[in-house]
Amino acid sequence: MYELHSCLNLVFYATIIPGTILISWLTGLVGLPCLVIALLVFFLFFVLLPLAFRTSVTLQRGILFLTFITYPKGLDLSKPHSIGLFATRNFYITVKDHDEDEDGVRIGVWHVLPRYAVHRFRRELRVEADVETAFSNSQQFMPTHQSPDSHELERLAPELRAEFPVIVPENEQLFYERLLRVPGGTVVLYLHGNTATRGSGHRSEVYKLLRHLNYHVFSFDYRGYADSDPVPPSEDGVVRDALMVFEYIANLTSNPIFIWGHSLGTGVATHMCAKLAHMKERGPRGVILESPFTNIRDEIRLHPFSRPFRHLPWFDYMISQPMYDNRLRFESDKHVGEFPQPIMIMHAEDDVVVPFRLGYQLYRTALDTRRRSWGPVEFHRFDRTHGYGHKYLCRAPELPGLVEQFIESYRNTIY
Repeated sequence: MYELHSCLNLVFYATIIPGTILISWLTGLVGLPCLVIALLVFFLFFVLLPLAFRTSVTLQRGILFLTFITYPKGLDLSKPHSIGLFATRNFYITVKDHDEDEDGVRIGVWHVLPRYAVHRFRRELRVEADVETAFSNSQQFMPTHQSPDSHELERLAPELRAEFPVIVPENEQLFYERLLRVPGGTVVLYLHGNTATRGSGHRSEVYKLLRHLNYHVFSFDYRGYADSDPVPPSEDGVVRDALMVFEYIANLTSNPIFIWGHSLGTGVATHMCAKLAHMKERGPRGVILESPFTNIRDEIRLHPFSRPFRHLPWFDYMISQPMYDNRLRFESDKHVGEFPQPIMIMHAEDDVVVPFRLGYQLYRTALDTRRRSWGPVEFHRFDRTHGYGHKYLCRAPELPGLVEQFIESYRNTIY
């Protein structure tokens, strides 16, 4: 009976538009020219367009990654201080897709220093006094913990000042990497979603929040985005980019590393962690998933852009299945059961880009599929009345406390 009902639904949704057009013509409401034009528009929009999507992996990647949408316009990513991210190093990492890859893919990366390091080396970093004062007096994200490496950094400060009297391009890399190695610190690797760059507004707000909590922050643009090489992105490619940045950090410091993924970046985060677990490599201490989805099939069906198409009988055949066939899956509901680290999921009820129910469904899936001996899974719901939507959970007053509690709870625990 259920299958018959589903079949009737499909027939109804497939015929309602052309049927309405035909009835309008038969009853004399529209003339023959209007009938022909309307049927052509229907055929073009609901048949040819999905067919083009099915047959073009370039179109599938373009719609998924949206690398052509860039903002803010005119931002020079080599100058992060232009958006208030002073004491931030811009550099590039080369990702080799395979052993025979001679050139590799160059991706742009930012390393944002924690608050206490900026305060300690303000003069050497040439941070303006008034900027640093306002920065130090900010109470919005004041941490409740004392960073373990702040004492070590205080001890090393005279030696570092003697070695680095001023930070210039020639010694910048060495200085930032030395600070990263100081024992007791914490690192957060941020994986952004689709569109724009690592410098877009809501992302820089997250970096500033984490900086004020005294964490080193790394963020980068996947291949095809911003100033990274214009290579067409794929799921395997962006995961490889994330793995390379994680490996860069892990090779420099034994301090705990946490992963923060947002939107599409949550799919990258879970896939990357699953790969690390499979390879039995060092993994992060914990994973934060902001506005996550279960898999790309579910997300496409519920995305606002798919609303005109989602009830078509050929939707899965034309839209979802081709992406799976081309390995554009981002199956977080599968990957959360493949790595042991603790997970914190955050989702706003008024998120229309990635519906709240997908984040909650991922949480329930994680509870059902993960081993009892693995790290716990937390879920934090943000009421729709606050209007945080898809991108602005970083403005929730309680978020710094939630993040700090999660990180401090698991920074010294290895699963």
